[in-house]
Amino acid sequence: MISDCQKTNVGAAERFRQFFKPRDIFFQDGTKLHRIHLGTRIQLGAAAALVAVTLWSVLAIAQIAFGAQTAAAMVSQRATVASMEADMATIRAETEAHAARLEKRQQFLAAVLAGKASPKQLEALLPREIADASDVAAPALAAFDRVEELQLAMLDDVQEATDQRYDQTRQALRKLGLAPNRFQNRAGRARSENLAGMGGPFEPVSAKDAKELASGKADPKFKSLFLSWKKLDSLQQGVIAVPSAQPVSTTHKFTSGFGVRSDPFRGTAAMHAGIDLAGPLGTPVYATADGVIGRAGWANGYGKLIEIDHGKGLQTRFGHLSEILVAANTRVKRGQLIGKMGSTGRSTGSHLHYEVRIDGRAVNPIPFLQTNEYLMAMQRRGTEGQVALGGPSD
Repeated sequence: MISDCQKTNVGAAERFRQFFKPRDIFFQDGTKLHRIHLGTRIQLGAAAALVAVTLWSVLAIAQIAFGAQTAAAMVSQRATVASMEADMATIRAETEAHAARLEKRQQFLAAVLAGKASPKQLEALLPREIADASDVAAPALAAFDRVEELQLAMLDDVQEATDQRYDQTRQALRKLGLAPNRFQNRAGRARSENLAGMGGPFEPVSAKDAKELASGKADPKFKSLFLSWKKLDSLQQGVIAVPSAQPVSTTHKFTSGFGVRSDPFRGTAAMHAGIDLAGPLGTPVYATADGVIGRAGWANGYGKLIEIDHGKGLQTRFGHLSEILVAANTRVKRGQLIGKMGSTGRSTGSHLHYEVRIDGRAVNPIPFLQTNEYLMAMQRRGTEGQVALGGPSD
């Protein structure tokens, strides 16, 4: 007995044979009738070829589609990598620039505190302003925030100390009857006024740096400190001209003061343009401030006279000397030996006649000989180097 499965297989085989049974194809070319016999094998081969071509086409189309997707993915991936590389380059460049800026800030502050840099050297260290960080670099630059905070705190302290010393120096000069503006050059005074108290350089800046300062490329806070420092430096250099040292170092006797007195020779009232300091013949006499020798020789009632021009309209005179140890038109330093006490000229005994003159007008020398310690310290700094702000405020 034949099962249903066998019947199904037999039916399928029969249909397969019927589909690929031998066939004859006739066609007329116009003159003859032609017959083509297609056997089972030929039909099977053609069917197999058709299936192969169909499968090949499907596979080719699939490969093309897959390849397009892969190429698009590669292009996208390459774009992502390029973007990441650009971000890394930006972060690296901005980080290096910011680190360099902080390093220059530190160098600038160290130079101000040490007091060893010249104005031009300090100007070259002036930090420049940098544009705000990009969004991609901001997280990396945040690591520098603490350093920047400490530097700005130090900057504020130095700025306060600079302004305080500038004010103290001006007050000390006013006590001597000297206008502080006398000790700043005209350009410095004008620039100080224009910058509302921020200061004016004692020396002209270079064309490049002047352009950057004017264009605002310099860091504003450090620019402010630099200009204040320059203003103080200008004043300090001018203070060197103040004759505040003692003209004689040994114990001396004050024999006559400044102003109207009874003339020792005529007994009538007369103006005494200086003070008299008595001492042994040959007592050393010293310059009371840096300057240039104007006169060094005999001068009528002064006898042997030395006159020193200290600049800023300040002069000192040393009269009745027994010896003159310097020559005219030579430069002398504060505390330098310039002559010896005597009694030449219109004199009643061995003493030094000492005068201080401002713009040619004689003033009382006593306040200059009693100059406060602060101004003396500023004068010492001026002769030893630039402004130093490393110690506690006075």
